[in-house]
Amino acid sequence: GFHQCRWGYHNLSVIEDVVENYKKAKIPLDVIWNDDDHMDGHKDFTVNPINYPLPKLLSFLERIHNIGMKYIVINDPGIAVNTNYGVYQRGIANDVFIKHEGEPFMAMVWPGAVYFPDFLNPKTVSWWGDEIRRFHELVPIDGLWIDMNEVSNFCTGKCTIPKDRFCPLQGEKLPNSTCCLDCTNITSTRWDDPPYKINASGKEVPIGYKTIATSAVHYNGVLEYDAHSLFGFSEAIATHKALHELQGKRPFVLSRSTYVGSGKYAAHWTGDNKGTWEDLRYSISTVLNFGIFGMPMVGADICGFYPAPTEELCNRWIEVGAFYPFSRDHSSVISPRQELYQWESVAESARNALGMRYKLLPYLYTLNYEAHISGAPIARPLFFSFPNYIQCYGLSTQFLLGTSLLISPVLEQGKTEVEALFPPGTWYSLFDLTQAIVSKDGNYVTLDAPLHEINVHLYQNTILPMQQGGMVSKDARMTPFSLIVTFPAGSNEGEAKGNLFLDDDEIPDMKLGNGYSTYIDFHATVKEGNVTVWSEVQEGKFALDKGLVIDTINVLGLSYGSVELVRIEIDEEPSIGVSNVKVGISEHKYLYKQGHGEKKTVMVGMKGLNIPVGKRFALTWKMAS
Repeated sequence: GFHQCRWGYHNLSVIEDVVENYKKAKIPLDVIWNDDDHMDGHKDFTVNPINYPLPKLLSFLERIHNIGMKYIVINDPGIAVNTNYGVYQRGIANDVFIKHEGEPFMAMVWPGAVYFPDFLNPKTVSWWGDEIRRFHELVPIDGLWIDMNEVSNFCTGKCTIPKDRFCPLQGEKLPNSTCCLDCTNITSTRWDDPPYKINASGKEVPIGYKTIATSAVHYNGVLEYDAHSLFGFSEAIATHKALHELQGKRPFVLSRSTYVGSGKYAAHWTGDNKGTWEDLRYSISTVLNFGIFGMPMVGADICGFYPAPTEELCNRWIEVGAFYPFSRDHSSVISPRQELYQWESVAESARNALGMRYKLLPYLYTLNYEAHISGAPIARPLFFSFPNYIQCYGLSTQFLLGTSLLISPVLEQGKTEVEALFPPGTWYSLFDLTQAIVSKDGNYVTLDAPLHEINVHLYQNTILPMQQGGMVSKDARMTPFSLIVTFPAGSNEGEAKGNLFLDDDEIPDMKLGNGYSTYIDFHATVKEGNVTVWSEVQEGKFALDKGLVIDTINVLGLSYGSVELVRIEIDEEPSIGVSNVKVGISEHKYLYKQGHGEKKTVMVGMKGLNIPVGKRFALTWKMAS
């Protein structure tokens, strides 16, 4: 589903208004997030008693949970050095912090002086899990966002709390990232001052610059120098473990810092990307790269974290972002509000693009299942499906969802057309199934792209499962299914296939054999005018218990003709409901047609099928010329 976040939701009434305004604008929304605005003094696992009074917060969460929405909050790794703070007290008692010269290493982030947990220490993992449990008992969150975990530090070196001034600085309107601790550089070891430098924000600096000193020590004497890149990874593992043990459900963790293997435990967003056309374009290659790195659940801040995006840019960004695997609008406290309803034009684009995303939820969920069992990315570069077509290599202005759903967005200011590459074959517009493109050799095609529209095309030989959408994924996932079957335009013989994985969305493991899941392979053939669409079902009981049905099947690319001898078999028994099925025939319109002459082709739609998803079926008919 779609997520909404902002650094700067200063009180509970603001996020209540955000949820209500999305509802009024009829824009889908699944998850509302808090940056650290809900915290008391920026301290982890706390709630501000004035801005987020607990009784009112719990009432709000009960209301959104009742309609299927979720609530996620941020957590930074730095634990405030404060003797009146229970999380700190228990951390000291359990000896869980990274050390330097035998004492906890002091750094600074938003709450001021902090210590960093050592997630390589088993005691830290247990302590962290206990703190998450305590907080969840206070506030029933649905996931955690672990940020600043590279680790980010506003200071460098060995630091102490100043005796002559308050730190963090007081009286500031906005949180200040200026170091106010008393610090000295550490250059006494080769770990702290190695012969090479790194590029940190455009500066050549030692690798311990504004992070943990690289001579600091983890559990069992492991140096930070050797473990630096593991911090975010180990924190994600500990957080995932805690949420799993706490809820008995599939955890959701979002992490800024990742490492090889992080994709098993956490989702990722691309950091504080800017609200610029350049960063919109760059977001696609970033999402694709992270999919290849093994982080399938990934996305960028839609409309940009900062500075303020233009209205046109935000229109185009939600059209792209609606098809990121992880789709979230997020912005900075220093930027104006940019929820999708803030501009009516953006709201219209959001309704169109997110409306399609919510119809595609069964397909996206199945891609998540494939990522889980095989590591395959959800969003993919075109060369994944067309490795022999060299024009796809290096292409980062379009992308695929799965093997065959092509996204071709506008990425430049002022453009209302897009030059899109179509690898060889037949492609059908997902927003208008009667529109098609036949690209025999693989060609760039100019597509109309008015402000509120994004081009999405489905490749031949595919069966795409969809549902009817909704404002919350919980509701959308219970609506009737449709199948879109695509054959090469006018082909006398053809095959298509697709699949569908279903479960209750919350069981810890996405797998068959647990009694709470169903898997279906869909097949279709056309030969000499005979069309057959059928399914093979594994463990259909879950889908049957949910009452899920296939209402509509649309078959695209058939030779022109009428429909005769319609027959449906369900679990090998003839159906008696064929007379209730409505048959529609629509002729395809070709925006671009290479190599197929003037031969007419059609889409045949069958509606009112009412086929139980959990039962095998076979639908057949004859195309009569």
